[in-house]
Formats: sequence, structure tokens, C-alpha cells
Amino acid sequence: MTKKERLQRAAASVALDGLYAYIRKAPAARLVQLIDLAQKLSGSTFPAKNFDSFRRALKDPENVWRDFAERIVRESDPGYIKKLFLALGLGAGVNGTKAVRANREKYHCNIPFLLLMDPTSACNMHCKGCWSAEYGHRLNLTLDEMRSIVDQGTALGTHVYMLTGGEPLVRKDDILTLCAEHPDCAFLAYTNATLVDQSFCSRMKAVGNLTLAISIEGTQESTDDRRGEGAYQRAIKAMELLQRNGIFYGVSICYTSKNTADVTDDAFLRLLVEKGARFAFYFNYMPVGSAALPALIPTPEQRVYMYKWLRKVRSGKTGHPIFVMDFQNDGEYVGGCIAAGRNYFHINSAGDMEPCVFVHYSDANIRTHTLLEGLKNPLFQAYYHNQPFNDNHLRPCPLLENPEYLRAMVAQTGAKSTDLIEPESVETLCGRCDAFAKAWQPVADQLWQSTPHPDPKTQFYRDTPEGKAARKD
Repeated sequence: MTKKERLQRAAASVALDGLYAYIRKAPAARLVQLIDLAQKLSGSTFPAKNFDSFRRALKDPENVWRDFAERIVRESDPGYIKKLFLALGLGAGVNGTKAVRANREKYHCNIPFLLLMDPTSACNMHCKGCWSAEYGHRLNLTLDEMRSIVDQGTALGTHVYMLTGGEPLVRKDDILTLCAEHPDCAFLAYTNATLVDQSFCSRMKAVGNLTLAISIEGTQESTDDRRGEGAYQRAIKAMELLQRNGIFYGVSICYTSKNTADVTDDAFLRLLVEKGARFAFYFNYMPVGSAALPALIPTPEQRVYMYKWLRKVRSGKTGHPIFVMDFQNDGEYVGGCIAAGRNYFHINSAGDMEPCVFVHYSDANIRTHTLLEGLKNPLFQAYYHNQPFNDNHLRPCPLLENPEYLRAMVAQTGAKSTDLIEPESVETLCGRCDAFAKAWQPVADQLWQSTPHPDPKTQFYRDTPEGKAARKD
């Protein structure tokens, strides 16, 4: 942190201490003041209308989002939630966003808001359709390598770090060290929850800037079918422990052609809320790796259902007090594909810089390249020059919905397969997606043309002066 950022953080910390104690005495009447503080800290970074929407929701006693905010205030550990707010709101939301925007213009490449990395390839489970367990248990990023990634990332403006694997909590000691050394960054670990215990919860509260996304998929039957017997009960036990400790956490849900009904059932959402989950990240199943099962890709009809369900479940009037996001069906809010550093990219446990956690190809490694060098290497530049891959942002992905793009980019750049067990050709990978892409196109186009969409206010390469000049040439 710079001296200015340290002073800013210290002032915000003092303000939050007094304000949080004040709010807890009467959350419904006083939460608006927290929004006022957030708007003051952010300056002009975010549109004023966003804060106005928050205020309207908080003033409406029937609004789901007022219930959501009140639950966080009432049920969260005060010290923990303050540190998380400072890391995510001030470090990432305000200072990070400004630096990311400036560095995109400075370096003429994608600069990510968040970065995903695998501390380890080790995993103690073997879930159906997941490539991670195929990787073995021998590959790790060292603590110093992870430090270097975060240091380089924050210099570019990246203040959010998501940890996958493998099972990242195999490296829980190093992760907590990383969190303690970077209080201005927010960390999230995707976990099967088998290593969550009281000692770990206490250490999470001490650092304050780490949260979890627990893997669960609807009913006990659907979760155990994909993740193994006992997986559901272990997840529930961990959720209850996190709730008792006042820790802000959520869940990670892979939806497939088999479990879509289970993971969108109202009873499931009510259970998550009851257990204290604050967010739910939904991921469309991707047929990646030698054990991939293309039959698990949700059908076009299921994608339409998910799109409509998302808007219903996030409504202040018809939803639930939990924030739900679907990285595939929410493409319209972020301008399509966010990979290769446009909003995020992935570093695997061998150090390979991959454009996406689902796209295992690379032409840069953190052990031979800086992050900035990797962002400017041919593969990431191919993404930068081609995004968005479709102006219909319900078809955002260059793998699942536009596989002809991934084929071309890998061929043109010479990127190599980074699959750690059985390298696969881009033709093999994309070939699993061709049938879905063809079937989804007319359905997605009809849905796109028949519904209103937000303006993501994003700038692509094609909108820059050099992009416009390239089109003229």
C-alpha cells in the first residue's frame, strides 16, 4: 500500500468502527449511512445511480436486499466484516478499480480486476467431470511465488485473488500468511470444505480478508452423486461452523444437465440462507479434461430456464436474501467473455498463465514471465483483440459458444496444452462443444432480441484509437 492508501485505510477503519456499532443497534434505519460512506470513499469511481438503488432497497421493508443487508450486520463478526469491507470495498473496489483502468490505457492490454490461481494440484476428492483430480498431487506454487503474483498484481491494480486447485485449503497455512501480508487485498478460496474446522475459522477471523465458496449441488443425492458419498453432509457441517463464527461466505455450484432443477429449487435457496450463505456462484458445466462428459452440458432449454430464473431470484420482490451470479448467463452485465485478463485470468499449480480456468492453453509461465509480459504475449493479446467474441452476450465464451475462435487463437499463437496429465488438442476440446454451440445459437439469438439488456459500459480493443485504426487498415 502507498502512504496515501494506508492513511485512507486508517481513516476508513475508524469511521467503520463507530458506524458499525451505531448500525447494529438499529440496522433498518441506519444502513443507508453505510451506503453514504461507501459512496464518499469511492468518489466518482462508480455511478451515483448504483448507490441510489441501494438506498431505495434499504428503505423498503419488503425488499429482499434490505433483509440481506440486515442479516450481514446482525450475524457477522464485527472485526472480520470490517477487514473484509476494507479489503474488498476500499482496496479492490476503489483503489484497485482506478489503477486497473489507468493501466489498461497505459499498457494497451487487458489488466484484470481479479486473478485466479491454484496453490496446489492436490485434492482429496474425485468429482465427476472435474479435471482437477486428474492432475495428481505433486504440483504447487511456492509461498514466495504466490507472494510475487500478488505483489505484481497489486502493482497493476489487481486486488482480488481467488484460489482453486486441487483443494486450496491443503495449503491453508500459506494462504493465511498471504492474507495477513496483503490486508488491502480480498481472497476467496473455492473449497470442498473438508478442511474447515474451528481453528481455521478463528484464523480466518484474525486476518479478516479471506472468505470461502463451498462446493454443493442441491440435494444430498445430487451432491453426493457428483462429489462422493458424504460430501453433502460435510459441506453442511462446514457452513454451520462458518455461520456460528460470523464469517461471510458463500457457495459454488456447478450446474449440469442432471442437476439444474435441484440447484434452482426454492427449498435449496432457503437452506443456503438459513445456513448463513451470502452468495452463490453458479458455473455452467464445461467439458474439459480427459474425463469430460459432454452429456453434462446443460441443454439450450435449461440455459433459457437459468437465464429467467436468475432475474427472478435476484429481484428485490421475488428473490431470496442471497446474491446469485451465473458466470455464463450474466455475460450481458460484463460485456461477454472476461478471460485473458479482461477481468480475470488463471495461473495453474505449474505456474502456467491460462486465459481461463476452463481453457488449458498457455504461452507464458510465471517462472519465466512477469504477469505483464504474459498479458502482452500472443495468446492473451489474441483474446484482447477479439473480445467480445459475440455481440450477443448470451453467447460469450470462445470455447462453449464460439469454439471456432478458440481453435483459431490457439493455432495462430502456438499456445500449448497445459493439461498436467494428458495434453489434449484444441480440436478435441472444441469438438466437445460444437453440437451445443450450434444448438444454442438460434435460441440465444431469439432470447437476446426479445429481452432488454443493460449497458455494461465497457471498452473493447475495437473501441480504442488503435483498434479503430486497425479496422480501417
